[in-house]
Amino acid sequence: MLFYDSPNPAPNPRRVRIFMAEKHLRVPSTTVSITQGEHKGADYLQVNPHGQTPSLALDNGAVLTESVAICRYLEALHPEPPLFGHGALNIAQVDMWTRRVELRLMTPLAMVWAHTHPFTARVVKPQYREFGESQRPRVLAAMGEFNRALDGREWLDGERYTIADIVLLTTIDFATFIGITMPEDLIALAQWHARATARPSAQA
Repeated sequence: MLFYDSPNPAPNPRRVRIFMAEKHLRVPSTTVSITQGEHKGADYLQVNPHGQTPSLALDNGAVLTESVAICRYLEALHPEPPLFGHGALNIAQVDMWTRRVELRLMTPLAMVWAHTHPFTARVVKPQYREFGESQRPRVLAAMGEFNRALDGREWLDGERYTIADIVLLTTIDFATFIGITMPEDLIALAQWHARATARPSAQA
């Protein structure tokens, strides 16, 4: 097994690193530099033709290439602690929150990143800057939704720290990196962020 990782601020590899830290798992890894374009190099494209990280190459030759899919695989191998939920209802709730983070927050954030940031100008051609800027209010609106959801809750599912919290943490931190900071009036989200960041796994 070999984990193809990329350092911060890349949010998707960080999801897997945090997940593995929560599970106390150690997986052999190699670094793929996004800033140096290694993710688009011929060698890595043979691992993942989409040229994205992370990837997890298995001993049988199979390769998993989506961060949540990699985490699901590791969860199946190492079910404790259950980071994808427990029991039919809670598993569905965790999946619901994970999807909401990805669709309502990460999707518009990715458009801001792709179409307005100078770093992505090298690979996103043409950039539609006006469209990218139009997505910033959607990012802030989604942060407001998660603030309301977290009011009175310690974690997103209302019970424990899960993959949904991992996905939200890495997304919020990536938003900060590209210049969209959490509004000061989102108290519940800020308190949640402080709790999530205080976990040792957040440093992975």
